[in-house]
Amino acid sequence: MADKNPEIAGNEVSKKGLKKAQKAAEKAAKKAQHKAADIASGKVVPDQLNNEPIEDVSQGRYGVNELICSRERKPVTHVSISTLSPAMEGQTVLIRARLHTVRATGKQCFFTLRGRDHSVQCLLAVGPNTSKQMIKFVAGINKESIIDVTGQVVKASVVSCTVQDVEVHPSHVMVVSLAEPRLPLQIDDAMRPETDADDVARVLQDTRLDNRVLDLRTATSQSIFRVEAAICRLFRDILSGRGFMEIMCPKLISAASEGGANVFALSYFERKAFLAQSPQLYKQMAIAGDFEKVFTIGPVFRAENSNTHRHLTEFVGLDMEMAFIHHYHEVMMLIGSMFIEMFRGLERDLSRDIEIVGKQFPAQPFRFLEPPLVLQFREGIALLREAGIEIEDDEDLSTPNEKLLGQLVRAKYNTDFFIMDKFPLAIRPFYTMPDPSNAKWSNSYDMFMRGEEILSGAQRIHDPTMLTERAKHHGIDLDTIQGYIDSFRYGCPPHAGGGIGLERVTMLYLGLDNIRKVSMFPRDPKRLTP
Repeated sequence: MADKNPEIAGNEVSKKGLKKAQKAAEKAAKKAQHKAADIASGKVVPDQLNNEPIEDVSQGRYGVNELICSRERKPVTHVSISTLSPAMEGQTVLIRARLHTVRATGKQCFFTLRGRDHSVQCLLAVGPNTSKQMIKFVAGINKESIIDVTGQVVKASVVSCTVQDVEVHPSHVMVVSLAEPRLPLQIDDAMRPETDADDVARVLQDTRLDNRVLDLRTATSQSIFRVEAAICRLFRDILSGRGFMEIMCPKLISAASEGGANVFALSYFERKAFLAQSPQLYKQMAIAGDFEKVFTIGPVFRAENSNTHRHLTEFVGLDMEMAFIHHYHEVMMLIGSMFIEMFRGLERDLSRDIEIVGKQFPAQPFRFLEPPLVLQFREGIALLREAGIEIEDDEDLSTPNEKLLGQLVRAKYNTDFFIMDKFPLAIRPFYTMPDPSNAKWSNSYDMFMRGEEILSGAQRIHDPTMLTERAKHHGIDLDTIQGYIDSFRYGCPPHAGGGIGLERVTMLYLGLDNIRKVSMFPRDPKRLTP
């Protein structure tokens, strides 16, 4: 067989080489396109020196979770920040919390997770399974976003977090709920102690209340409302343990509970109704119904145009009523001892929260005596006169005089809690029993914390004839309270009780300066939102 023409053979080789080269070029172009797309999507990043793409070794370990809309049920394996300890060293944990702070430095990223009032530091560093892309992503997450972090517990010394003996080295960081980049207030600013220098950033009260959801996230707010919840729980538990029954009372009523004009009126079908100033009448009717000892917890409404540090138009009332045998002091002293037990319970169960609040809002520790101090109204007036205050025997105490009296009592008796008994009848509600020895006075009492009233109480009139006369004396339309008066026509035991403002107790126990700090969503003459 003759050999092929060398020129023809060379041409065939050139054609094959050309096709091969074209295919290689097409393949290279496609590869370049894919790499460009990966760079654009963040899967890889170009090397700064030679512009060569670097593969993302953390692919799938970070990003944004799909929206959780309860598509499927899964076992919950998350742990609370508060449970982290050196005993868990080396364990892999999954934490869901807020991103409190984040700071990237070269190949490392430090960030803090915050869960309620607990926090822990996390350290993310470039390594075999952690890429620069992951560092960049985490550093760019907006503060206050909710994230899931999977990582290893490592012993460490951290002074800036509540968990100070361990930190977490994450392997996965996934965004669950992304916060907006611009916050109306910074959580760190909202947590600054009142003792800090005047030139540091502070959050004003209106800014806090306008953005209450953010303000509630501070450790101080969390502790304030835990203390408030504990006061409510202790009130319920202590009275239940002493034979009281919890009842529910209506908030829509036909007449002003306390008399006077400071009620919210509203249209009730074809007649007028009012929001209850207190559950007073219904507590008493429960006693007439042989419940003997009752308490109730619920909202109370007062249409007072008072823009003070201690007044709200809606607050939570802790009310109780009790039948007694011989003397209303049986009830007065029971309430006093209930407060003492409550204060001891707060010291026992809420010491950490009290300390947290005190760090931001310093106050003198709350002092009390056991049994509680009881002063006659006239004794309180005498103390004020000794201090140079001009005041009449039957004059009600003004707020400044109340505060001064509290200071005088603290200095003389070393207590922030005291009871004042035998108030002038003229300044008490129509249903208050007059003093049998002197009609100028009444069988009534107030209780004070740090020089401010937190409870008003008395023996109630249980005789329908006397009650009718007192109602007329106060100018109350008898038709609007006829059912209340009639409830005593069928026999009713002598009884007494009192009404407590939950927010005031919380404010004064913690030594705070404004009741709006302890009302989750306060209502006052100027605020009806949020």
